[in-house]
Amino acid sequence: MCGIIGRVGDGNAFESLLTGLENLEYRGYDSAGIAVQNGSGINVEKRSGKVDELRESIDDTPLEGSVGIGHTRWSTHGPPTDENAHPHTDETKDVAVVHNGIIENYAELKSELADYGHEFTSDTDTEVIPHLIQFYLDEGMDNEAAFRRAIDELEGSYAVTAMLSGEHVLYAARQGSPLVVGMEDGEYFLASDVPAFLEYTDSVVYLEDGDVVIVDDDGVEFTDLDGNPVVREPETVEWDPEQAGKGEYDHFMLKEIHEQPTALSQALEGRIDTQNGRIALADFEPGTFADVDSVQFIACGTSYHAALYGSLALKQAGVESTALLANEYSVSAPPIDDDTLVVAVTQSGETADTLNALRHAEAEGAMTVTVTNVVGSTAAREADEALFIRAGPEIGVAATKTFSSQAVMLTLLGQRIAADRHGEPPADLDTLLPELAAMPD
Repeated sequence: MCGIIGRVGDGNAFESLLTGLENLEYRGYDSAGIAVQNGSGINVEKRSGKVDELRESIDDTPLEGSVGIGHTRWSTHGPPTDENAHPHTDETKDVAVVHNGIIENYAELKSELADYGHEFTSDTDTEVIPHLIQFYLDEGMDNEAAFRRAIDELEGSYAVTAMLSGEHVLYAARQGSPLVVGMEDGEYFLASDVPAFLEYTDSVVYLEDGDVVIVDDDGVEFTDLDGNPVVREPETVEWDPEQAGKGEYDHFMLKEIHEQPTALSQALEGRIDTQNGRIALADFEPGTFADVDSVQFIACGTSYHAALYGSLALKQAGVESTALLANEYSVSAPPIDDDTLVVAVTQSGETADTLNALRHAEAEGAMTVTVTNVVGSTAAREADEALFIRAGPEIGVAATKTFSSQAVMLTLLGQRIAADRHGEPPADLDTLLPELAAMPD
């Protein structure tokens, strides 16, 4: 549940970074920190505890600089201490790094770097990254080459953002952990989640696994690990900053409980026609599911419970279906053939286990659909088709409005699958559609 924020642009980055960290507090964390490039070096302030405590600790001597990175950490490797908080640096403090994910070969890398004289001050896996970058800088590589070479050494999952002394540049890479870019009039952001910078821009680019980005005052360069250009188109997020805030409510979960009527209205808008007794899912042509013999739902957590409901609804409509935990799917999936439809249910579209299960299904030749909340997410891009629940940003960890919206959209999808499979609408559709239309009230 760690959070990343990075910023490049005119003016001081300090307030943008702290605001970004505050916007990511919903993810859960036990320490926080920021690093700012001031033109003559990198200044790092970090500590265990809350972002408010971090702000108070540096209010008297605010960090100056137009480029910076920040992080909220949920402890994995090592307890929540000041030393284990991000950002992490090398010994010279010329490289600062924030990281989400798990570096599986960190112990091996740490041992090798120690043999070369590198000294470590934390228990984390992350600290090997700035030391690796510095190692390759000492070997004579330039900043970009050293970053790419270090990333190439990593095994596991990561979203990494790095800053090197002496230049107004951020380097970032993604593999199995979300990372997005925000852009607005010469100001650029990197973050683990859109709400981090939503009050500054709604123009975002969702990175894909294997992407490396270089962000400077002139813009953003998107490449693969070898430096080959890749095309990543910006998208407009249809959320406003108020949607990502608590407003008058004491906490996000209560706010999202009360947002269920709006979320359901948005999910249903334009998708049901009660007068003509039909379901209108624009992205699915009539007959899309005519050859489907069985449906497998894959999901984790709350989305798995929505998938259980979707499977039950399909069985009641006369279509063979089952719901499976995504983390078990790649090793214990039922048989898949050309007549199998696999439906991935994931609020964020970035759940690692669900993505792995989705990729397994695609490799086995199944038709795939994702039911998700986030346009541009990895699941939405990789599935054959996507059905968006339109619930707006989910901040509360315990899902409420997104579960309700998932259940409704799986109802519609199930009815559509059954209609295509049987060649006619289900008999109870005339009763069901008015009940769905009335549900937001």
